[in-house]
Amino acid sequence: MDNDELLEPETKDDSDTVSAPQSSDETLYCEAEDSAAVEKEKPARESSETDLEIEDTDKLFTTGQRELYLEACKLVGVVPVSYFLRNMEGSYVNLNHHGLGPNGTKAIAIALVSNTTVLTLELADNSIMEEGILSLVEMLQENYYLQEMNISDNNLGLEGARILSEFLQNDTSSIFSLQLSGNNFKEESAELFCQALSANYRIKTLDLSHNQFSDKAGEYLGQMLAFNIGLQSLDLSWNHLHSRGAVALCSGLRVNTALKKLNLSMNSFGNEGASALGEVLRLNNRLAHLDVSSNNISNEGLSKISRGLEANESLRVLKLFLNPISMDGAVLLILSIKKNPKSKMEDIDISNVLVSEQFVKILDGVCAVHPQLDVIYKAVQGLSTKKTLFTWTSPLKLIQSYADQHKISILDFFRSLNPSGETMMSVGAFRKAMIQQNKVPINRYQVRELIKTLGEKTDVVDFSFLKMTRP
Repeated sequence: MDNDELLEPETKDDSDTVSAPQSSDETLYCEAEDSAAVEKEKPARESSETDLEIEDTDKLFTTGQRELYLEACKLVGVVPVSYFLRNMEGSYVNLNHHGLGPNGTKAIAIALVSNTTVLTLELADNSIMEEGILSLVEMLQENYYLQEMNISDNNLGLEGARILSEFLQNDTSSIFSLQLSGNNFKEESAELFCQALSANYRIKTLDLSHNQFSDKAGEYLGQMLAFNIGLQSLDLSWNHLHSRGAVALCSGLRVNTALKKLNLSMNSFGNEGASALGEVLRLNNRLAHLDVSSNNISNEGLSKISRGLEANESLRVLKLFLNPISMDGAVLLILSIKKNPKSKMEDIDISNVLVSEQFVKILDGVCAVHPQLDVIYKAVQGLSTKKTLFTWTSPLKLIQSYADQHKISILDFFRSLNPSGETMMSVGAFRKAMIQQNKVPINRYQVRELIKTLGEKTDVVDFSFLKMTRP
C-alpha cells in the first residue's frame, strides 16, 4: 500500500519550502511536540466539537487548501508534510509511516474538513493516539467525501476503540472502508465495535486483523453478524479465535445475508471450528470468499467443510493453505464440488498438499463438470514439475499463432470469449470460456498461467492492453 518513499527524507525544493514555527532539521515529516506540550494542549473530550477550528473560522471556506494546511501546522506547531501539500488535491493520499503524531494528524484533519477531492486516506503507523483519533472523527463529521481510511498499526487500544465505536454508532459519514489492523484491540474493544456495527450499515469493508481477539470476542462478533446487513468484507486473520470463538462466530454467520468475504486465517480454531463452518456453508448462500488457512484443520474437519460444500451455491474461493490435510482429505474436498451441480467454486488453495496422479485424474473429471474450477496443490508425487512445465507451450504464443492464421488480432480472439464483447471478464468466467473453447488446444495449467499474465490479483482478467493490429 505504500507506494511513496515514505521512510526516506525528501529533498526540499522552492515549492515545498515552508517556514516552521519552531526550529527543525531538513525533515519533512510532521513532528509532535514534546510530551509536556502535548499534555498542555490535550483537548477535553467534552469540547471536542470545536477542536478543529482555527482562529478565523472564515478561513475554512475562503483560504485555499494548501494555505489552510499551512495555517493549521502553525496553529498546532508542527512541520508541514511536503507530500501532503503536493497530493492533497488528488483522490489518494498515502501518509503511512510519516511519524505524524497526534498534532500532525490534527493538522491533516483541519485541512481535510473542507476537502472534496481526497477519497482514500492512509495513516498507518503514525502514533496518532487518542488525540489524533478525536481529530479524525471530528473531521469525518463534516467531510462527506472521504470514503476509505487506513489507521492500522497505531496502537489505539481500548480508548481508541471507544472513540471509533461512538463515531460508528452515529452512522453519519461517507466512510465505507475502515482498516484497523494491529491496534492492540482486545475483548472489550470487540464488544464496543460489535455494539456499533450491529446498527451501522454504511461500513462495507472492515479489517480487524493482527489484534488480540480471542473466544469472547468471537461471541461478540457472532452477535454482530447476526444483525448487521451492511458489512461485505471482514478480515479477522492473525487473532486468537479458537474453537469456542469460531463456533460463536459461525452462529451469526448462519443467518447473515450480507457478508461476501471472510478471512479467518492464522487463528487455529481446529476441527471443531471447521465443523461449524461446514454448517455455515450448508445454510449460507451469500459468502463467496473464505480463507481458513493455518487453522489446524485436519481431514476430520475438512470432511465437515466438504459436506457443507455439497449444498453450497455461492462460495467461489476457498483457501486451506497450511492445514494438516492429506491427499485423502483433498479427494473428499473436490468430490464434494462434483456432487453439487450448482457449485460456483472457482479457486481452491491446498498448496501444501502433495497429491498423486490418481488425484489429478479425479480432478480432471471434476473440472469436466465445473470448468471454472482451479485447484492449486503442491505437486504430484513422482512427477517433476519442471519437466512438466517445460513440455507446455506458452498459451499466449498458441493464441497468437491462431490469430495470425485467421488474420485477426489477439484482442479479437479474447473478445470472442466474452458474450458482451468487452475486454474484461471475471476470473471464473474467463477460465470456463478458455477451457470450453475449441479454437486453441490449451489445458487448465496453461489457463492458470494466462490468468496470472492478464491480472489475477484483481479477480478480473483484463486483456484491453493486448491491442494488437491485424497481421
